[in-house]
Amino acid sequence: MNKRLQSIIELLKADAASGVLLILCVVCSLLIANSSLFHMYNHIWENTERFTFLGHDAEVSLADFINDGLMAVFFLFVGLEIKREITDGQLSTFKKAALPVCAALGGIVIPALIYIAFNHGTNKAQGWAIPTATDIAFAIAVLSILGNKVRLSHKIFIKALAIVDDLGAIVIIAMFYATNFSPINLGAAFGVFAFQFLLNRLRVNVLWPYLASGVLLWYFIHQSGIHPTIAGVLTAFAIPYGATNSPLEKLEHWLVTPVNYIIMPLFALANTNIHIGNFSMAGFASPVSAGIIFGLVIGKPVGITIFTWLSTKLKIAELPQKTSYKQIAGIGILGGIGFTMSIFITLLSFNDPVIQNDAKIFILVASLIAAITGYFALNIAAKRRETKRVVA
Repeated sequence: MNKRLQSIIELLKADAASGVLLILCVVCSLLIANSSLFHMYNHIWENTERFTFLGHDAEVSLADFINDGLMAVFFLFVGLEIKREITDGQLSTFKKAALPVCAALGGIVIPALIYIAFNHGTNKAQGWAIPTATDIAFAIAVLSILGNKVRLSHKIFIKALAIVDDLGAIVIIAMFYATNFSPINLGAAFGVFAFQFLLNRLRVNVLWPYLASGVLLWYFIHQSGIHPTIAGVLTAFAIPYGATNSPLEKLEHWLVTPVNYIIMPLFALANTNIHIGNFSMAGFASPVSAGIIFGLVIGKPVGITIFTWLSTKLKIAELPQKTSYKQIAGIGILGGIGFTMSIFITLLSFNDPVIQNDAKIFILVASLIAAITGYFALNIAAKRRETKRVVA
């Protein structure tokens, strides 16, 4: 087995294990948040402490530290993955990239349009990006339960699709979720990134200058009004990749464990402390509920399948070998598992804790429906394929 394929398989296994851990964290968080320990549990995440950095005072809670700080490390990891795939992976050539790019585009456009259709003309329309995200860890966890019933090529496809999806989410966050915009700080951030790019061009292959300047980049982007997690992605794009045992590969290898087993579980615990006792079932009749649930459960598979079909009919892309559109639809259903990025965008879209709480419930419900439906759809497709093989 070549090194490249072995690397892909190891990452898929890490995603699957991380997905199982995330599920356990969500269940634990929901149980605690709806017990007599709710107020103490909520206090852990929301209690603030005053910090001073570069002369600026800030009130920071543990949830803020996770969402603004640790998630920047998560986005650094995502950025490393995107750069590697663009350089010599599943997105390195037009032929390889065309299918996941087209599929991901459909999985972004259609859910967004569905959400807007339900919430057009209201102040809730700003949440249009919530159903556009896919949680790769949860999706791969479901695929791992199916085992050999799902081809490796399909797992690689959904991994590539999710990477493009993440790239789309990064662009959306940077373009549409800026607040109190500061051109001066953005200019300073651009200067830091230019310095990182210069380090790359000078072939500086030690990591610490990139990471140290990345902290400074995080600060200036935060002060500019753009969400600071974007600093992680920009830093990742500046880190050299290409030679054997490159800085990018080293850092990606170092980050796999802390991202999958510390940062993402902490994010899940901090952001699913949802007190269901405050939720009314009438909330499911709201436009926000319809936009999120229909966007993820219906918009994702429809968008992914239609755009995949169009790309193949227009000869832009081609399906993986021995793959049917029914299987693409099954993969598309799993694309409706939003969770991490959907909740993250929810926090950027709404300031009202009640709306945030309700939106998280809708995301969890939609993701659960997508996971169960996707599992059975792919399981049935696998059984039909096996029956045809036996008959033949």
